[in-house]
Amino acid sequence: MSARGGKKARLSRALDSHIRNIEETFQILEKSAASSLEKVEWSQVIKLGDEVSKQATIAGMLWSVEEPEMKQLEECMEAYFNVLHGFVLICHGSTAGAGPTLHASICSSARQVIDSSLALLKEALSIESRNFSNRSSIIPRLSGSVWEACANLNKNPTSNCTAIGRAITRVAVSVKDILREMNELKPAAPNTSNDASPEEDDSDDEEFGDDLSPEEMLIAQLTTKAVSDVLAALKEVIRFVSGLHTKSNEENMEHVKALETLLRCCEEIGNQANELGASVYPPQEISVLKSAAKKIYIAIDDLQKVVEIVGGSDQSFLGCFERLEDSLKKMESGLCGDVSSEIERLAL
Repeated sequence: MSARGGKKARLSRALDSHIRNIEETFQILEKSAASSLEKVEWSQVIKLGDEVSKQATIAGMLWSVEEPEMKQLEECMEAYFNVLHGFVLICHGSTAGAGPTLHASICSSARQVIDSSLALLKEALSIESRNFSNRSSIIPRLSGSVWEACANLNKNPTSNCTAIGRAITRVAVSVKDILREMNELKPAAPNTSNDASPEEDDSDDEEFGDDLSPEEMLIAQLTTKAVSDVLAALKEVIRFVSGLHTKSNEENMEHVKALETLLRCCEEIGNQANELGASVYPPQEISVLKSAAKKIYIAIDDLQKVVEIVGGSDQSFLGCFERLEDSLKKMESGLCGDVSSEIERLAL
């Protein structure tokens, strides 16, 4: 084995050992730290993330030179993984009192820092024996990925309320996308001429939602109104959760459990809104529309119970869900065939 080959084999063994150790350490993040422990402030995680960035810079500079010494590479690797171990441990300390949503966010952010660091070191080692021009172009890009992952720590939610609020916001964004598509539905164009060419007919068929009969279109309008009210209700929940962020009991574990239940209710409502959106296209699946409406009713009831446990609701909150329930009732009435009378009362 050449001297270069022996050097690479030795570094590979060292790197493999470090990777096994850091992956074992990362496993402690699978569970949140005990709520009885003192919570590590997220600012400390960010601070250690800065140290990881520095190590990535040092490693990048060292592996970018033409002939780095063996001892320097080993010491750099050792120092880098020492910081990574500390980073994982302090991330675990920050999970004290964290519910599932905040815990998942912390784990995801930590994982990005670890994965980008391992990618840098693995690639640095794999190209160590290649020509200098390859190293000098690839290594800085990988170091940059580590910097980005560490910088993203600043965006991580630092409380259960914030994490849950963001998760509900993602549900609302998804429903908004569904609603935008539903608003593009169009009734079938009346056939005013028997002389239309095949090309013109083909063009009409390609029109998005252009084949809804008048009856199907009325059901689609009723359903669209219900989904619109779903979006309004989710926005009201986001407002409610944001208000809890300023209260001192936001990290009370019973309240955290209640908020997690609140999120599950919102996710269920969002899923059923998706079912409503998918089922208004011909052939309309009436049984699916009815089932989705029923599940939204159940989720609304559960959600309102949770809200009362956490802090109570105001008239704006209650009114929003009353309007949603009213829209669902109108939609269900329309599904039974009485769409003409209902659509007259529908404000679009």
